[in-house]
Amino acid sequence: MNIRGFQKVSLVDFPGVICTTVFTGGCNFRCGYCHNRELVLNPGNLPKYDKSEILQYLVKCTGKIDGVCITGGEPTLQKDLTPFIKQIKALGLKVKLDTNGTNPEKLEELIALKLLDYVAMDIKAPLHRYYLVAGVRCEAGKIQKSIEILAGSGIEHEFRTTLVPLLTEGDIFEIREMIPKERYVLQQFRVTNTLIDPALQDMAPWPPEMVKKIAAVVNAVVRGA
Repeated sequence: MNIRGFQKVSLVDFPGVICTTVFTGGCNFRCGYCHNRELVLNPGNLPKYDKSEILQYLVKCTGKIDGVCITGGEPTLQKDLTPFIKQIKALGLKVKLDTNGTNPEKLEELIALKLLDYVAMDIKAPLHRYYLVAGVRCEAGKIQKSIEILAGSGIEHEFRTTLVPLLTEGDIFEIREMIPKERYVLQQFRVTNTLIDPALQDMAPWPPEMVKKIAAVVNAVVRGA
């Protein structure tokens, strides 16, 4: 596991669960709004944590930590993700996976093995406009497949979209049509000095009143507004 970040306690990363958050290095997307620039572009510049160190901490915190959130970067790029999660589950802990949905095969495997308790999948934009936000070309079919896998999985999950200034209200309506019955979360875009695309630092976030309005229309939860 290429673990390049380790937050010992989080009350916000895993709904309803006190968790430890693990950040994996590397990503196959280049979302301009991502504030984890080093984690995505130069993970080798960040401290590396051995998975044994993480597991030892989890054992030490038995009864205090209820779960682990595995985020990134993109965790499904990690070749030993499955055995790592198995070790976490063996400790009696819940596991939440954050993913961009580009690896439906791995997602399906983890669900079939009953290794996941919660999944949060990003939907960057309508499929025909993905490049605008993701920064790279991707196979729309894989995104759609991951949506279908989660929708039929029977495990808790959510789909979420960051309200990048590049997106329009129409885009949000299109995304909602892709997931008509699913839990949908709208996340406010945050301006920081660590964005992958510095040009976005000069772009204003969506006005809070607009966020609330569109959230009501598409029946979405709002975070960060």
